[in-house]
Amino acid sequence: MEENLVFVQGNEACVEGALYAGMSFFAGYPITPSTEIAELLARRLPGRGGRFIQMEDEISSLCAIIGGSLTGNKVMTATSGPGFSLMQEALGFAVMAEIPCVIVNVQRGGPSTGNPTHVGQGDVNQARWGTHGDHAIITLTASTHQDVLEMTVHAFNMAETYRTPVILLFDEVIGHMREKLVIPEAGVLPVVDRLRTSVKRGVDYHPYLPREDGRLPMSDFGGDHRYNVTGLYHDMWGFPSSNPKVVESLLNHLVDKIETNVHEITRYKELYLEDAEVILISFGSAARSTLHTVENRRRRGDRLGYLELQSIWPFPVDLIREKCRKARRIVVVEMNKGQVTGLVKAAVENPERVFLANRIDGELISPTNIKNILRIIQGRGV
Repeated sequence: MEENLVFVQGNEACVEGALYAGMSFFAGYPITPSTEIAELLARRLPGRGGRFIQMEDEISSLCAIIGGSLTGNKVMTATSGPGFSLMQEALGFAVMAEIPCVIVNVQRGGPSTGNPTHVGQGDVNQARWGTHGDHAIITLTASTHQDVLEMTVHAFNMAETYRTPVILLFDEVIGHMREKLVIPEAGVLPVVDRLRTSVKRGVDYHPYLPREDGRLPMSDFGGDHRYNVTGLYHDMWGFPSSNPKVVESLLNHLVDKIETNVHEITRYKELYLEDAEVILISFGSAARSTLHTVENRRRRGDRLGYLELQSIWPFPVDLIREKCRKARRIVVVEMNKGQVTGLVKAAVENPERVFLANRIDGELISPTNIKNILRIIQGRGV
């Protein structure tokens, strides 16, 4: 166990999770506050038989890992706000062509160049709706380095299971703070391998024909089978089609394979919800201050509960509604103008019970900030 105990940044924990999951190809472009992910993988990945390449920009970075995934590799790229904006067109292509890949966005203050070296959580809705058109997406997050590693492994597993891009939405505080990390032994965390087709060379292969369980077996591009890959609506052979039935069927498939599995995808932590009169919901680094606040105020007799979202998309509406059903007040703690707060309001009965505790100035929201907002909500302060 001692050999596996390290003291690292959150960005380094992400690297450990990616290597644990079997990532073999990384392409990226350095941008604060995600740069350490690329720097560390440039050293670590080649020594494990993988490939690292620094691209000329973030557009080409995501395009490169899409190609790497098609040829049979587990792949990842990492960026921050402006780079994530540049990736949106290629992200839509990966959704449409059903290409498993992992995209890390270590959030900073925005929009535009914004606050490059300070924290923010303003990319929640961009992760869901940044690319155009109807689609579904999986987005995971974490508040501790141990969870960063585990959520990174989960991201690769979900990418391979659902043949989809998966977004890891961390933030600057999580990326740059240091704390202990226990790297689990091989086999402790489940790792999902690429599902490859059993269709032999020379036999007709349908790259977009789901099995009964909904999964799509893949064939390494350039290997045994020739097939078409396109961002257009396509049939089961991958060839473009504008047939209304084909279009409708494919779009429903792209959305349903994720939205109907929300209960399998959802990750969260909870504490003290059984008797909670006020439930605090948070995610990322803001959840650390939230947990401190809850535990501190409970020692003083306040009946506060804690709910940390580790998966934001697909948004766990049923979970939020059930966990918050008996609460008198619900306070969402986040470092933006209320992107998750709006989702919680839409999920619960009586949305007037939902309040926002936020900070948007580039500094981590503190337990004192949260305590003061709670006093205002409870009518005990100004």
